[in-house]
Amino acid sequence: MSDFISVAKLTDVPSGEGRVVEAGGVAIALFNVDGTFHALDNTCLHRGGPLGDGVCADGTVTCPWHGWQYDMATGECKSMPGESVDTYEVRVEGEDVQVKL
Repeated sequence: MSDFISVAKLTDVPSGEGRVVEAGGVAIALFNVDGTFHALDNTCLHRGGPLGDGVCADGTVTCPWHGWQYDMATGECKSMPGESVDTYEVRVEGEDVQVKL
């Protein structure tokens, strides 16, 4: 599966926030950082918390369950150096935000 899948409209994810979206049966955390969108696997490495529901600040998302932090651009876990969650390529086509699995 290498095609882009529409997962949201531009207005669905306000700047500075994240949402949990689904693409091809995969739960994805989609973030809007000042108009730039990032997509990560939605599952925190610690206890499986939903990263898309986390708090976003300075390019970092903090898991709402136990506070583990991830770089939204790279998926790198700041709480456990050397570990990371999967990232997905994102593009905007018109009003659609699309993710490539």
